[in-house]
Amino acid sequence: MNLVLDVQRMLDTPGIPTDTELQTWAGAALAARREKTELVIRIVDETEIRMLNREYRRQDKPTNVLSFSLDLPSEVEVDLIGDLVVSAPVVAREAREQGKSLQAHWAHLIIHGVLHLQGFDHKDQGEAAIMESRERNLLKRLGFSDPY
Repeated sequence: MNLVLDVQRMLDTPGIPTDTELQTWAGAALAARREKTELVIRIVDETEIRMLNREYRRQDKPTNVLSFSLDLPSEVEVDLIGDLVVSAPVVAREAREQGKSLQAHWAHLIIHGVLHLQGFDHKDQGEAAIMESRERNLLKRLGFSDPY
């Protein structure tokens, strides 16, 4: 699989992963794909993610990551699977509150978001078990502990 990653850094705060780290984590979640894949990761503040969360999920609060799948007619061939929007301040706060390393939390959320872009979800217990198992396995292969 060939991943083309576009990283949009809308803020520059300590602890934000390098492009190489983001590429590694997203690539791990996309490893089963054989074709070229394009992905955008946009790193934002709490204001932007709150606005997007309110507009697209009807939840007026900041969140850690939002996944926006590209949904085009089948006759339109593009390599872009979608966009991830990640709030660096929310990720940092959650890592502190949960006693996790910042790098491990970033890795988990990138993998989590990319799995959403591939159709995984956690709306019910069965779906959640499948998605969380996939996350655990991918993170373990990357040297991270169980995020749950």
